[in-house]
Amino acid sequence: MRERAALYCRLSVEDAGMAVGEESQSISNQKSLLLAYAGTRGWEVAGVYADEDYSGLREDRPGFQALLRDAAEGRFSIILCKTQSRFTRNMATAERYLHELFPLWGVRFVTVVDGVDTARKENKKARQINSLVNEWYSEELSENIRAVFRRKMEQGQFLGNYAPYGYRKDPADRHRLLPEPETAAVVRRIFAYAAGGLSSRKIAVRLTALGVETPSQWKRKRGQDLGRRENSVWAVTTIRKMLSHPVYLGHMVQGKEKKVSYKSRKTRACPPREWIVVRNTHPPLVTPEVFGQAARGRKGYFPPPAGERRGREPE
Repeated sequence: MRERAALYCRLSVEDAGMAVGEESQSISNQKSLLLAYAGTRGWEVAGVYADEDYSGLREDRPGFQALLRDAAEGRFSIILCKTQSRFTRNMATAERYLHELFPLWGVRFVTVVDGVDTARKENKKARQINSLVNEWYSEELSENIRAVFRRKMEQGQFLGNYAPYGYRKDPADRHRLLPEPETAAVVRRIFAYAAGGLSSRKIAVRLTALGVETPSQWKRKRGQDLGRRENSVWAVTTIRKMLSHPVYLGHMVQGKEKKVSYKSRKTRACPPREWIVVRNTHPPLVTPEVFGQAARGRKGYFPPPAGERRGREPE
């Protein structure tokens, strides 16, 4: 009876750092390579599992999880990858599956390029060295990416997925903000209400009563932020954040949180002294006078001028 093999392919942004001239990492090329390899050994292909745009450090990859479920259920006896790093770049994950669970499930792990084969006991040290090198690579890559992002922030470039309410990304430069006419008018109205003495709660109630679209409604209508629940009622917390946000003065404030670890997507809030503040990076929506009047008596934080960087003058 022919042995059944599952093919696993993965591609992510981390592969942009692969050496020039190395064989393409594309999913289609990985699949072709693995199919040919399985064919030469007479293995029956039980299925092809793939993940694109997922880091090798993550275990929540859909294809990866489906592969593991089917492996535990005994649907195949071999898992075939191009390299060990395609399966995982996490040393703990490699150890848990390659040396603990796969043997229990009767699954053999084989790679084409770096010669990994869990059926060969003498191959174990090489697998563990691969795991260490893969993890080092991921950590160094994460540090390099973080350094690049920080430099961009220090230059006043906007790095968010979506522009703050009241702004849009400049079509000619997605790292620069421009006022969005419709929502910018709402922002100015909110500041005017606050400067006139209305509380954040009363402003929220008034905007809701007037049928003014909330930020979540605005984004959903434009196909943005679809993962979040749409809210038709203005939240008091939203108003408070807007009234204390320096972005409406034309200043960029970023780096307010950072990842706990290169292995985790969890973030932690950074203290204000670590925020990256660059003044005059984009057109303001309100004047300092109106901002000050609106902020009077309210809780909020505007970073001090010491150590700030100066961007372009407002238009």
